[in-house]
Amino acid sequence: MTHTFTFSYMWLLFAYAFVFIALLLSVWQKLGLEKDILIGTIRSTVQLLAIGYVLHFVFAADSVWFIFVIILMMILVASWNATSRAKHLSGIFWRISLSLGITEIITMGLLVVLGLVSPTPQYLIPMSGMIIGSSMIVTSLFLTHMNREVEASRGEIETLLCLGATTRQAVHVVLKRAVKASMIPTFDTMKTIGLVQLPGMMTGMIVAGASPIEAVRYQILIMLSFSSSAAISAVLISMLSYQLWFTRDSMLHS
Repeated sequence: MTHTFTFSYMWLLFAYAFVFIALLLSVWQKLGLEKDILIGTIRSTVQLLAIGYVLHFVFAADSVWFIFVIILMMILVASWNATSRAKHLSGIFWRISLSLGITEIITMGLLVVLGLVSPTPQYLIPMSGMIIGSSMIVTSLFLTHMNREVEASRGEIETLLCLGATTRQAVHVVLKRAVKASMIPTFDTMKTIGLVQLPGMMTGMIVAGASPIEAVRYQILIMLSFSSSAAISAVLISMLSYQLWFTRDSMLHS
């Protein structure tokens, strides 16, 4: 027998007790995170409530234009967030946006064409959000690792440039390491999923009353699509951005 739990706004207020625990620990250990905790709590609450009402309207309207606008907004916000990892790189925002956009088109396009996902707002928007969010993390990790690798290998790269190598040839090994490092967390998660953690989508479906077997099928679909989106986004952002670490004279930025 399936029991559905109704989560009222009163229960939501009780849930803020967890935030209170985090605040107490921050004050006790003098971590200075009180402001960040409060801002994060307020923003996440407002953002989630707002998107809940927006999605309610979009699902009811069932318009392809609304779907397009929501997904575009997701891509732009994800790009803006990932850009914070490489603000010194001119033009990185649009390269990230292009990378995430192509990744979304390829991944969701395959899911729809293969008949794995119904082309309706209830499926397209949530699954697009998960794919874009996962790709954003991969992109952020790539930029972080690329910055670190370029600084650590500056001498090697400059030597190769002096010997006549192109920028692509000079940075090839560094680029490869950064791409690999950005993809590892996705595949590490796939190795332990179901044993160490129950993913959000699967948990949400089970709590909502769906069959665990049905929830598992959807989660497998999502995780397999994550493997593709991680590889596509990592390779794309590496191809689109590596030149930004060099000047027009093919020298590393200082």
